[in-house]
Amino acid sequence: MEFQEAIEKRRSIRRFTDYYVPDEEILAVIEAARLAQSWANTQVWEFIVVRDREIIQKITSAYSETNPSRKCSNDASALIIACAKTGVSGSKGGHDVTKYPTWFMFDMGIAVQNLCLRAHEMGLGTVVVGLMDHDRCKKVLEIPEGYEVVVAIPIGKPATTPKDGPPRKELKSFVHLDQFGRFMIA
Repeated sequence: MEFQEAIEKRRSIRRFTDYYVPDEEILAVIEAARLAQSWANTQVWEFIVVRDREIIQKITSAYSETNPSRKCSNDASALIIACAKTGVSGSKGGHDVTKYPTWFMFDMGIAVQNLCLRAHEMGLGTVVVGLMDHDRCKKVLEIPEGYEVVVAIPIGKPATTPKDGPPRKELKSFVHLDQFGRFMIA
């Protein structure tokens, strides 16, 4: 699969078959995340692969009641919990050096996107779940201070072929030239 095709065709998957995603495939998608760029090469990510059905149930019970990913997370072959070490990315000498003290979220977004694109390339489906009680999830997984749960990623074989995605904005509506409001494309 070509990279552009992976970007264009990857969709959030919320229905999985009963295919068991083997550890080698899980590690292959996490390898793609490992290769992501990060602030000053801090590589703040930690990934927890959850296969224990009881723990998966506890994690999904921390999702918002209205989260559409509850069922697929319980049905997934595994959950990959993406966590970040805090106080490192966007910092120097223990002090924040950017306006955004949560710079780790940017680094994690890059790593998670790599993971999801690699999964798609391998014929696997994922959805990025962030609508949850992060502190409750952190407690379930016994994550120490200095680290935060960022997202849960259910992974499995898609039960259906995804349709084309929703319409995307046209470039001319958000690409500016030299200053905001001067659109590059007429």
